[in-house]
Amino acid sequence: MALDIRSLSRADGRDLLESSLKIATRIKSAIMLDLIKNLSPVSRMGLLVLGVLAVASVAVALLRRAKPRTDFAELSARVRAWWIMAVIFFGALIVSNPIALLFFAFLSFWAMKEYITLLKTRPADHHGLVFTFLAIPIQYYWIGIHWYGMFIIFIPVYMFLSLPVRLVISKETSGFVAAASQIHWGLMAFVFGLSHIAYLLTVPEMKGTSVSGRMLVLFLVFVVEISDVLQYVWGKTFGRHKIIPTVSPNKTWEGFVGGIASATLISLAIRFLTPFSIIETMLVSLMITVAGFCGGAVMSAVKRDFGVKDFGQIIPGHGGMLDRVDSLCYAAPIFFHYVRYFHPWD
Repeated sequence: MALDIRSLSRADGRDLLESSLKIATRIKSAIMLDLIKNLSPVSRMGLLVLGVLAVASVAVALLRRAKPRTDFAELSARVRAWWIMAVIFFGALIVSNPIALLFFAFLSFWAMKEYITLLKTRPADHHGLVFTFLAIPIQYYWIGIHWYGMFIIFIPVYMFLSLPVRLVISKETSGFVAAASQIHWGLMAFVFGLSHIAYLLTVPEMKGTSVSGRMLVLFLVFVVEISDVLQYVWGKTFGRHKIIPTVSPNKTWEGFVGGIASATLISLAIRFLTPFSIIETMLVSLMITVAGFCGGAVMSAVKRDFGVKDFGQIIPGHGGMLDRVDSLCYAAPIFFHYVRYFHPWD
């Protein structure tokens, strides 16, 4: 009888301890959720990116341990580069708008530099190229003073008209059309296209919501970049049918569909960064991920034409700056004008 009482007492003690642990776990979870909810949207996004990169780093470490004979050097370099890029990007975005504008201006400058380096320019083009690079700070100056009208026409109209004139002054007609068209195309893609991200930063808090320009930039960049990554993963894992083998042999239908569908679903987790409904979030994500794919495909064709694998080597495992922002060159203007038309802020 005494033994039975002791056994019951021990069982009750264990049950009480387990119940206490469960309650403590629930309390901790509730506190953590409250802390996360109280964070700003930008901080929550930072935690999400941190979590994604941590998972990616652990996955690479496990792959190396599971398959020691397989070379994962490129994959490791890609993940390390993502850590560095994420820190720099969030750092520039959080500090202040002027710093963020300088950051995006530098992206445009470096992307344009990588592109121009591959062009077969003439000695007569040198003054025109100086003129071209001077257009970059001017374009971002219009953003800094919130002059939308000049921002939207400066490169498409004024640079389009004045650049050929500057090249004519050099008095060299051989190769003139190729030089004028190639240089201005670069301005449109790498300066005008990317500068739409910077202009989003100046968007004030939208009426009836807490959504700001910074949040829209985070949504755009995250969805487009995660789509690129997932298209790569799906393509490597399940890719069988090539989409454009003569342009980009690594792009497959399986990677295209799987990556874009996954990114579209993931975008719902960060809908708090936008003024969109659930359906609209998915439609916008689909739109910008397809645009991003088109941007990557076009830049692949450019590289094929120049006979190079990458635009540069500045980012280990990725290539050049332009290899990383090629999708955004196409996705940014489409996202910007969609938001401005359907969710006007002025």
